[in-house]
Formats: sequence, structure tokens, C-alpha cells
Amino acid sequence: MVAAVNEVSATIAVTGGTGFVGEHLLRIAKEAGYSLRALTRTPRRGEEGIEWIEGALDRPESLSRLVEGADAVIHVAGLISGSRAAFEAINAGGTAAMIEAARKGGTRRFIHVSTLAAREPKLSSYGWSKSKAERIVAGSDLDWTIVRPPAVYGPGDRETLELFKMAKRGLVALPPKGRFSVVYVEDLCRLLLSLVDAPDSIGATYEADDAREGGWDNRHFARTLGRLFGKRAATFAIPKIVLKGAARIDRLVRRDRAKLTADRVSYFCHPDWVVRSERRPPAELWRPQVRTPTGLKATAEWYQRAGWL
Repeated sequence: MVAAVNEVSATIAVTGGTGFVGEHLLRIAKEAGYSLRALTRTPRRGEEGIEWIEGALDRPESLSRLVEGADAVIHVAGLISGSRAAFEAINAGGTAAMIEAARKGGTRRFIHVSTLAAREPKLSSYGWSKSKAERIVAGSDLDWTIVRPPAVYGPGDRETLELFKMAKRGLVALPPKGRFSVVYVEDLCRLLLSLVDAPDSIGATYEADDAREGGWDNRHFARTLGRLFGKRAATFAIPKIVLKGAARIDRLVRRDRAKLTADRVSYFCHPDWVVRSERRPPAELWRPQVRTPTGLKATAEWYQRAGWL
């Protein structure tokens, strides 16, 4: 559980604070009373409770400023779409740079946000790079904990937005048969904060989800989304070979801005992205608070208010 405001005095250094998960993390940590320092590539206005450090993972001097006096690092930043070289430079190289900055700055606690894709490093360049990053973290002499989220959803997320759009239309295209786990973004953030002062978690690798045993079947999840819009969503599976062709077309049309890449096709078509129950965080440390139907409803309502749906 996140500590009450009057119990918190720790300073946390956060990477990825301008992204989907990071923005929620900073908000929840700020509400809990943590002192925050966050990395940003572009200048940002001063914000009460958050000190923005202009810099990047490939700018060591900015990382030194980021971790100065920090009690813990929560390393969220990472690349989710790009070339193998870019994945390695940012996901692995950026993690190594943060480890080095924390070590030199005397910040022992290091919480690393990875992904379930790291379980299958041969499947995609993304998963390979995140697996390499995990090895870098585990090989350090810091007090580290690794968290592997499955699919993360919630208000502000653009990665799952297309699924909501299809569900609203009543027709959802899916990858071949499979199952997966999900976690609501606020629940994930609460876990990350609970680890700041959790010595028993040092050296652990956790897989955190909504506590649904066996995860979600692709079709069941799509139909659950459809019910949010009063639809009985029809679903159809797209063969992997068709997805690969679509990825090639997307690459030709949108080039570096392509959303459906060959790397993502390999990831989407893997049949098992369900967390392992033995890898879940211990219940005394953290439990998800948001049921997935409730979280999906809150997300859909946010999308509609924002004009995204």
C-alpha cells in the first residue's frame, strides 16, 4: 500500500515521467507526499512537488542531476517501437546509464519497470532489449527489484485505444487464439511506490496483473469491451501471415511512425502473455484494487471526455 502523506519523506527520481505510466506515477506519488524529481527531454514549467530535470538517458550529466540526493530510482522510460539498434540503445543502454548514475550518486534503491515480453527474448527485438536490460539490472550491486507488467491500460493510453474504437464499432479484429493478462495503470503505479521501502522485495522479479487466474481470452476481452458501448462485439482472428503483410504496408506508408511493425506482430501472435501466479507480488505487499471491467469503463469514459472516441 502507498504510505499516507504524513508518513512519506523519500525523494524519488523517475524516468519516463512524461509518458503514459510515468504521468500517472508522478500524480499518485505526489498525492502520497513523495518528493519527486523527473527527467524530461523538453523544458517544462515548474510544478509543485515535482522538480523537472531537462535531459535524456544518453546525457550522463542530466542523470547525475536526476539522482542527486534521491532515496530511490523508478526507471520507467523505454522504447516500445523502433529498430533493434534503437531498442538496444534506449532500453538496454539507457538502463545501464541509469544504473551507473544511481551507483555514482549513492542511490541504492532501484526499481526497474520491464515487461512480460522479456520472458521471450527470441520472439521480438523489443523483448530481447528488455531482457538484456533486466540482466544489466540484476548484475548490478544496487538494491534492485524488477517489475514485469503485462498489457497496461488506463486513461491516457494510446496503445489500447484502437481496441476501444473497434469495440465501439462492434467489430474487433484480433490476433490468432491466445490469452493475456492486464493491469490497470493506477494499480501498477501503486505497486511501484510500495516497493520504495520494501526490503524483502530486493532481488525479486514480479509479474503484476489484475489477479484474474488464467488471464483473459482474446475474444472474451473484446466482448467485455463491447459491452461498455452496449454492443455484442463480433470478433475475428487475423492470421499471422496477414498481419505480417499489414506490417509491411504500414512501414511503407508511415515509415518510422508505423504502429504495426513486424516486431509487434511477433509479440501479438504469441499465445501466452499470462503472468505466472508464483511471480505475483506477495499479497501483504500489494494487491490490485481495480477490477478490470471497472477500469475499462473508467478508461472508455476518459477517452470519450477527451474526444478520442
